[in-house]
Amino acid sequence: MGKVAAEIQSRLTAALGPTSLEVIDDSHQHAGHAGHRGDDAESHFTVKITAARFAGQSRIARQRAVYAALGDLVAPDRIHALRIVATAPGEA
Repeated sequence: MGKVAAEIQSRLTAALGPTSLEVIDDSHQHAGHAGHRGDDAESHFTVKITAARFAGQSRIARQRAVYAALGDLVAPDRIHALRIVATAPGEA
């Protein structure tokens, strides 16, 4: 796991207390696209997170919680693209 991915995992764990969390670095799939900064740059991610606090929240509220937890990491010079799959326990 790279440095940025580890920081994503750390911040989401601290802020949201997930029951499951997967941080996937998708950067290699974006070679030649806007925002790609080289083969070793971490810039595009998928986050799959399940947390009890998401129960009863809309998809937008869940995404806002993730963005708030990540703070300054979500900037064009850090994370260029972020796909979020946020669920509450028991949801498919």
